[in-house]
Amino acid sequence: MPITVTFRASLIVCCLFAAVSSRAAESPVGKTFSANDTLAPQAEENVEAKICLDGLIWQPAPFEVTVEAGTDSAMEGLVRFPSAKPSGIEINDRVAMEWYPARDKNWAVIDAPAIVVVHESGSKMEVGRLFAKAFHAQGVHAFLIQLPFYGVRRPMGMRPDGRHFEATMKQGIADVRRARDAVAALPRVDGKNIAVQGTSLGGFVASTTAGLDRGFASVHLMVSGGDLHGLVTNGQREAGQLRDMLAEAGYTGDKLRTLFDQVEPLRLAHRLGAERTWLYSATRDQVVPPQHSLKLAEAAQLAEDHHTRLWADHYTGILYVPSVVTSIVKHVKATSKMSEASRAP
Repeated sequence: MPITVTFRASLIVCCLFAAVSSRAAESPVGKTFSANDTLAPQAEENVEAKICLDGLIWQPAPFEVTVEAGTDSAMEGLVRFPSAKPSGIEINDRVAMEWYPARDKNWAVIDAPAIVVVHESGSKMEVGRLFAKAFHAQGVHAFLIQLPFYGVRRPMGMRPDGRHFEATMKQGIADVRRARDAVAALPRVDGKNIAVQGTSLGGFVASTTAGLDRGFASVHLMVSGGDLHGLVTNGQREAGQLRDMLAEAGYTGDKLRTLFDQVEPLRLAHRLGAERTWLYSATRDQVVPPQHSLKLAEAAQLAEDHHTRLWADHYTGILYVPSVVTSIVKHVKATSKMSEASRAP
C-alpha cells in the first residue's frame, strides 16, 4: 500500500512538473518576434483630412517585437517594440505594452481576439489598467500601451511640457497604430480581430489613430470626443491645465488652433467606419462636455445604438466600466464570429 501511494504521488508530481515545464516552454517571455507595419491609408479627397494624414503617417517597415518579464502576476509580459516616430530620446522610443492575456479556467493562455487599450492622462494609468484587466477577465487579450513619456518610457527626472505636445501626440498616434501590428505578431492572438479602446485622452488618441486606415477591426471610445481646440480653450480641470501649459510654451490664438489641427479627431472621423465604432459618453461630463462627444458622433455618422450616453460626469463614469466592458467584449467577439463566417467554405 505505501508503495502504491508513493507511486501515485510521484506520478502526480511528475505530471504537474511536466505541465509547468510545458507552460514555461510556451511562454513568450525572452523571445523576439518579427513584425511588419500594415499601415495602408485609404485614398482621401478631403484636403484638410489629407494634410492631417500626411503629417501622421510614416513609411511602413519591418520591426522586431520582444517580450520581457511582467511586473504584475496577471501579466504575461511587457511587450516592447521601436516607435514608428522616434523622438530621439532612447528610453522613450522603445514602446511598452502590458500584456494581460486571455486564459482558460486552468489559467492557460488561449487563442482569442485582442484589444489595444490607450490610457487616460493620469501618470499612474489606473483607468487604462482597469479596462485592460477587465477585458482579460472576459477572455480577450488586452494590451495596455504606455504612451510617450509614461511608465517605463519616462526618462529619470524628465517631465514633458507644452513644447513637446505636438511631437508627443504624433508619436503616440503612430505608436498605437504600430501596436496593432506588434500584437498581431504574438502567439495566441487572433491577428484578424484586434480592436482599440481609449478613455479620455486615450480616446482622442485612439480616434485619430483609427482614422489613419482600417487596421483595427473595431474602435471603442470612452468619455471622449472631438474639437480639441474648443475643448482646451474653454475647458475645465485637465483641459484647463493643458491650456495653461501650452500657453507657457507660446501656443495661443491661431498658433494653438494650428497645433490641434494636426491631430484633430474630427478631421479623420469620417474614416472611422460607423459600423465598427462605438462611443460611450457622459451626459454631465465637465472635462469632455457632451457637445464634444456629439460632434465626434455626428462626424463619424454613428447610429444611435453606437453612441451610448451614460448618466455620469467624467469621473463617476468609472462606475459604468463593468457594463461598458461587457458591451465592448460582446462587439469584439461578434466581429470574430463574422470573420469566421466569411472564411467558411
